[in-house]
Amino acid sequence: MTAPHDYQTARTTVRRIPQRGVYDRDTIHQILDEGLVCHVGFAVEGQPYVIPMAYVRRGEQVCLHGAQASRMMRALASGVEACVTVTLLDGLVLARSAFHHSMNYRSVAILGTGRAVEEAAEKIAVLQALSEHIMPGRWRDIRGPNEQELGQTLVVAIPIREASAKIRTGPPKDDEEDYALPIWAGMLPLRQTPGSPVPDPRLSARLTAPNYITAYRGPTRV
Repeated sequence: MTAPHDYQTARTTVRRIPQRGVYDRDTIHQILDEGLVCHVGFAVEGQPYVIPMAYVRRGEQVCLHGAQASRMMRALASGVEACVTVTLLDGLVLARSAFHHSMNYRSVAILGTGRAVEEAAEKIAVLQALSEHIMPGRWRDIRGPNEQELGQTLVVAIPIREASAKIRTGPPKDDEEDYALPIWAGMLPLRQTPGSPVPDPRLSARLTAPNYITAYRGPTRV
């Protein structure tokens, strides 16, 4: 049974508008599973960085991959403290006053340290999970990574132990005296939708996009 405070710690407790904070496992997993891009924050020798990356959740961990030569990946693999965030933007909230304009969103922040995934079978399983999260069905069609490519790839797993979600939904919240103003107010939903596939210029004319591409609706849980 899901507990309401699965991932809440002193470090992940939402301070600003605390009623928007959510800490249960199901909610946080659902947001992570719907996203495609995370932002990874870390510091090296006092210099902070925030880097966007593809990711996948595998059970109780978020997995990232990059080049062995990547400073970020080497830092994460060494156990540097990191903050991983994912944000899903659901709409623009248009109020009657400039002050109360906002956005509807679902976000997750994870604090923790990573480990390098060294064993080849686990590394391949992570890469397959990442591929299937981004484009379900793609892994069975493509050439998998060879030994040299695996050697050039660093995979890092960050456990989900300290995390929080922050969620805003609903209409604008204006000052009471502003509700009488003759100004349209409400919410404009925003959604990410796929377009039509664009073939590689060097693709054989005999090949057409498979159904999992033409019918793509977004990432899937793996």
